[in-house]
Amino acid sequence: MVLRIVRLGSARAEHEGLRIGTVRRPPRGVPKADYASQNWYDVWYPNLAPSVETMKLAQEATTTQEWQAFARRYRVEMGTPENSRTLDVLAALSHHADFSVGCYCADETRCHRSLLRELLVSKGAKLEPAAVRREDDREDAFR
Repeated sequence: MVLRIVRLGSARAEHEGLRIGTVRRPPRGVPKADYASQNWYDVWYPNLAPSVETMKLAQEATTTQEWQAFARRYRVEMGTPENSRTLDVLAALSHHADFSVGCYCADETRCHRSLLRELLVSKGAKLEPAAVRREDDREDAFR
């Protein structure tokens, strides 16, 4: 059993299980009935997505300091009792079921899912190791 952190819309891994979309908005132009069949997600759970205001910080970040400000704010949001309990549940489930959580961003290192990975590990989740990204999938916006 394992929890995977994935890019929504990517091909599913063998035995991936349920895919949970931790995004603020559903995919544009995709009928709701096609979300799962097009590998977006099976269940939409925006509670683990950054708030709209926090998401804008990430989208507008052009420096490491701006990204770190986003990361701090997202961690605060995930530290609320409701979100913390959700992370506890996902961490516990990762020892008993195959499932994944994800976002649309091409580069996990500049996506809230990298922070979600860290938070889940801190809660004791059993995660699949981060996949080695292909060079052409990387965004070198700021390093």
